[in-house]
Amino acid sequence: MAGEVVRTPDEATQGLPDFPFESSYAEVDGIRLAYLDEGEGPPVVFFHGEPTWSFLWRRVIPPVLDAGYRCIAPDYAGFGRSDKPTDLDWYTYDRHVELMATLLEELDVRDATAVVHDWGGPIGLRLAVEHPDRISRIVIMETGPFTGHQKMSDAWLAFREFVRGSDEVPVGMLVRGGCKNDPGDEVIAAYEAPYIDGPSKAGTRAFPLILPTDPKMPGAAEGQRVAMALREDERPTLVLWADSDPALPFSVGEQVSEALGYPAPRKIEDAGHYLQEDQGEQVGAIIAEWLGAAPPAGAR
Repeated sequence: MAGEVVRTPDEATQGLPDFPFESSYAEVDGIRLAYLDEGEGPPVVFFHGEPTWSFLWRRVIPPVLDAGYRCIAPDYAGFGRSDKPTDLDWYTYDRHVELMATLLEELDVRDATAVVHDWGGPIGLRLAVEHPDRISRIVIMETGPFTGHQKMSDAWLAFREFVRGSDEVPVGMLVRGGCKNDPGDEVIAAYEAPYIDGPSKAGTRAFPLILPTDPKMPGAAEGQRVAMALREDERPTLVLWADSDPALPFSVGEQVSEALGYPAPRKIEDAGHYLQEDQGEQVGAIIAEWLGAAPPAGAR
């Protein structure tokens, strides 16, 4: 059981900039999960990361939608318009994956493209490995499997310790700091909008604490298994990487591609970690174009 749960009032996330999308909802294991579900056609599922929510994809989705695809963007438990358990220990890597797997099953998603960013990588890539009948293509941005072997910067480790001792995560400040260009106060406020108090931010606090930074930590073995499986995987994969991500520079993207046997990353100019904010329309157009020309599963 999730214990105490915060449900964001509907009005808190209405009228946000460039975000006309209404969420749909599914009840999974007692948690109401929110997700965007727009258009018809082959499905494309957008997996957000830390500390964002489906609002992140508002400028990426339209070009993909216009190209004839069904765009689905879930909010994880604890994020966006989804329910927010306040118990920090409730949040685990396995639970996030299980909830998303159940959601894909309830929506009967098949032959989908998984678009993953940040923590969406460990979640979405594991889903791709464990549910190959549902995911046929992969788009990776600023992420990869977390195996416990990846080197974390001193700044990230200091951030984790800050989160450990804080009642809140400065969601807006983190997004602003990860953009190449300041998205403006209205956009930053929109990222904060779903969180009505400190306890409602437990999900955003949990991700840095559960990220395996040692091969023996929980989740590391699963990450290693996913990485090994992806090296042998033959599904079409596109890697996009920002040119100005301070935490994960372009060289990391090259290392991820090489380690997994993927094509070299395509560089997104004038973009930071949240490249969806800096170059959202361009990212959407690239994905749409790639999907139109993507080889069938079994070839890269």
